[in-house]
Amino acid sequence: MTHRKSVPADRPEAAMVEAAGLRWLAEPVQSGGAAVVQVRAAAPGMLELEEIVEARPDPEAAEAFGAALAITHRSLAEQGQTPPFGALPAEHPEGVAPFFGPAEDLRDVGAGTHDSWGAFHAAERIDPLLAELDVAPWAADVESRTLLQRVRDRIASGALDDDEPPARIHGDLWAGNVLWRAAPRGGGVSGASGTGPGGVEAVLIDPAAHAGHREADLAMLQLFGLPHLDRVMQGYQRTAPLRDGVEGRVPLHQLFPLLAHWALFGPGYAAPTLRAAESVLRL
Repeated sequence: MTHRKSVPADRPEAAMVEAAGLRWLAEPVQSGGAAVVQVRAAAPGMLELEEIVEARPDPEAAEAFGAALAITHRSLAEQGQTPPFGALPAEHPEGVAPFFGPAEDLRDVGAGTHDSWGAFHAAERIDPLLAELDVAPWAADVESRTLLQRVRDRIASGALDDDEPPARIHGDLWAGNVLWRAAPRGGGVSGASGTGPGGVEAVLIDPAAHAGHREADLAMLQLFGLPHLDRVMQGYQRTAPLRDGVEGRVPLHQLFPLLAHWALFGPGYAAPTLRAAESVLRL
């Protein structure tokens, strides 16, 4: 069965951007990477996807998803690919900015690429949102804006960079973009590592795909509560262990989505954004 997804009339290119991201994320599926909703057809203004019949997740499926997500993240390095941070899927339409946010209210983010994660994140993710907040009805006050600028500059400096290579990431991996379904017979397209003993697997939808820092996806999963998140992390750590201190770096990677929510939905997100900013300054 097929699901036809609505695309904003004023952003018909969004269909092609999403299709490119889904196909790129699906490249590691046959090697055990996380399952991705299949693109049936795509054209400007039109996107048809396979229909997902949802099932209840269980702890085993969550742990299997963590392992599969780790395979997706490390697939570029495994294939000897070394794109810069911010690199977009090969099929991303030329001259079209990458998007972030809900389909009905998309925001352009930067398309530049950088050798440094910090330089990328500051220029291509944080700067567009700070510029929007400067003119929004709920603009940050002077004290808050000064704090956000300090954090932006610290990230841009590279002081928080590490030796993690750019990873193939979803880019908007909150709980709502992870669906759970009964796995197709034969293990489905996700491979055995993505399916729990109960026959349930996670399926990724609606990405903002790019070459980024793998901890960004994991921090997003924590932001709004994914079922059995502890088991997801167990499966992930077993497959591709993270550097020590990952818990302390969660605010660093949640800063961008929190800032985006402030810009999109208003000052209700100001306090958690500023708390994350203060935590980043303490790293």
